[in-house]
This record gives sequence, structure tokens and C-alpha cells, in this order.
Amino acid sequence: MKKYDNFCAALANLKDIFAYQEPYDNVILTGLVGLYEICFEQSWKAMKEILQLNGVAEGETGSPRQILKTAYQLGMIKDEQVWLNALVTRNNVAHAYNQAVALDIIAQTKDIFYQMFCELQEELEQRWI
Repeated sequence: MKKYDNFCAALANLKDIFAYQEPYDNVILTGLVGLYEICFEQSWKAMKEILQLNGVAEGETGSPRQILKTAYQLGMIKDEQVWLNALVTRNNVAHAYNQAVALDIIAQTKDIFYQMFCELQEELEQRWI
């Protein structure tokens, strides 16, 4: 499954976020935010692909929010609110030129989102693939 493989590769890359500590220069800051954005995008697209393959009608939608809500209802993800917060954070990537926004994205990724992605990968491997 291409989308799942893309997600796994993005998650492997995201682990590099832990190799960097503040203060970040602009290039590192931008790159770390980009790692989060790519991993989030690939995660919901992997969920969508798997939902489609399992015949779930909601998997046909293009909406990340609908995919997350459906994935939660089916037990693919455990904490709907964390994932919806991750979606809001992904939407804030467009404002990452603001250093405070970028630093917040990186902090949340290290504290919450990296583990969230790892849990998704484990769930998909154990029950969906």
C-alpha cells in the first residue's frame, strides 16, 4: 500500500526531530516543521487508503477531518481530540514563518504527535494491514 509506505517513511524521518534542540536556526526550524507536516499528511492519507480498501464509504471523502472522525469511530485511532488538534496544528504550518508558531509545532510534535503517529503505525500493522 503506497500511502501506508509513505507514512512509514515519513514517520522514520520525523524521528530526526529529536536530534535537534533549541535554539534552532531558520533552516532547521523550517525543516522540522516540514517533517511534521509531511508526516501528518501521509498519516491521514494512509488512513484514507486503508478505509477505502476496507469498503468504508467515508474513506471516499477528501476531508482529513472526516477521515479522522471515521478512523476514531472504527478504533483505528484512540484519541480523536489529539488527532483533531494535530489537524489544527497542520493548518497552522502556513503561519510557521512566525517563530512562536513554529516552536509550538515542534514542541507539540516532540511531546505528543510523534507518539500519536507511532501508535497509529502500530495499530495499522496489527489490525488493518
